[in-house]
Amino acid sequence: MKFVLNLYLDSALPGLDHEEFLTAARQAGELIGGHAFADPSISVAVRVRDGSVTVTEGPYLQTPEHVAGQYVVDCESRERALELAALIQDAGIEVRPLMDSSGLEM
Repeated sequence: MKFVLNLYLDSALPGLDHEEFLTAARQAGELIGGHAFADPSISVAVRVRDGSVTVTEGPYLQTPEHVAGQYVVDCESRERALELAALIQDAGIEVRPLMDSSGLEM
């Protein structure tokens, strides 16, 4: 079962050490990939409502925490995904199952 691990950070926190997580997930063959996100201050939010497009510079939400990155893992169970998430220190981790997207064309 595939899960996305969204990493939430306080923007004041320094870079994180993910080595324990990366080692465990790679050795078990469970790590599919991951991405670190740039600072939210340089993001752009796009909304379409009733055919009208609105573009807003800056972070989508004004909060002390932001999504700093994500990993995608393929684990046997939700419990295993939670075990892996617990190896990442100093971040809030959202563990969310991925839906089957095999019918989507990209």
